[in-house]
Amino acid sequence: MRVMRAGALSVRWEPRAAAVCGALALVAASAAVLVVGSGEFPISPPDVVRALAGQADQATEFIVTTLRLPRAVTGLLAGLALGLSGAIFQSVSRNPLGSPDLIGFTTGSASGALLQILVFGGGAVAITVSSVAGSVLTAMGVYLVAYRRGGGVHGVRLVLIGVAAAAMLQALNSYLITRAELREGYEAAFWLTGSLNGRDWDQAVPLGIALAVLVPAALLLARPLGMGELGDDAAQALGVPVQRTRALLTVAGVGLVAAATAAAGPVPFVALAAPQLARRMTRRPGAQLLPAALTGAALLATADLISLHLPVAMPVGVVTGVLGGAYLAWLLSTTGRKGMA
Repeated sequence: MRVMRAGALSVRWEPRAAAVCGALALVAASAAVLVVGSGEFPISPPDVVRALAGQADQATEFIVTTLRLPRAVTGLLAGLALGLSGAIFQSVSRNPLGSPDLIGFTTGSASGALLQILVFGGGAVAITVSSVAGSVLTAMGVYLVAYRRGGGVHGVRLVLIGVAAAAMLQALNSYLITRAELREGYEAAFWLTGSLNGRDWDQAVPLGIALAVLVPAALLLARPLGMGELGDDAAQALGVPVQRTRALLTVAGVGLVAAATAAAGPVPFVALAAPQLARRMTRRPGAQLLPAALTGAALLATADLISLHLPVAMPVGVVTGVLGGAYLAWLLSTTGRKGMA
């Protein structure tokens, strides 16, 4: 391991973690290229690369850069945001089930979007703003209810209150759909599954801007986040402002999941699975923020590729739901066995 110091910033370079990150980036990029090449008019990977480099014919470049590339970019960025957000919340809550799609933040984002789609009839920009507002308000509510004066926010308490909030918001979402007109209800139900169909630069660019701000902020807090997993007393003894760090990380995590949900809908289970898979691949304890982010990007890009090649076209959220449900069952069963051992 090499350690490089520049002022107060410490950067650790782990060969295994670096190799895992490189492999994940390659998988994500390869899946994205295959996604761009998939469709009614298949395009080979070399032709996709040539089109991206501006060396293909005009028709191929139009299909690649205008029609298909925004979908692939949105999938990569949304997966990266979900993976990073999941790693943050699992570390803050110290619970492998502390994922934003299980503790209500993703559901709150969906509620905000549904209110705009079904009640106010807003356009794409209004839906995005409402989706972000729904996630932020849900997070604030869960955090305030879970907070205890003098004791901060306990991980198990945060998860339990978040699950309860998710159940109530899911009931609200179901009610809104049942009261909607048929066309609007279909649009809302389709959005709730999580989909990359029809995504263009109007979704990819705002998501990219949000990540350009939030990802560096989260990575800068990686070191105090890792110390926080030692326990509040130990972290404070090392000079880490635990409550302030936890609050800043919560803001970053909520922003990430809100931006991803606004762009791709409430894609399930990526935020839950990516951090755990990243830990197993790097074989390192603690929050693996960058590997988790790249794992999320690779998972969502691969799920999108699978959805494009199924006999029946399905939204990407259906694929991640099936794979994530199987992963959750495996996680709970192994956790239970360890608890009984």
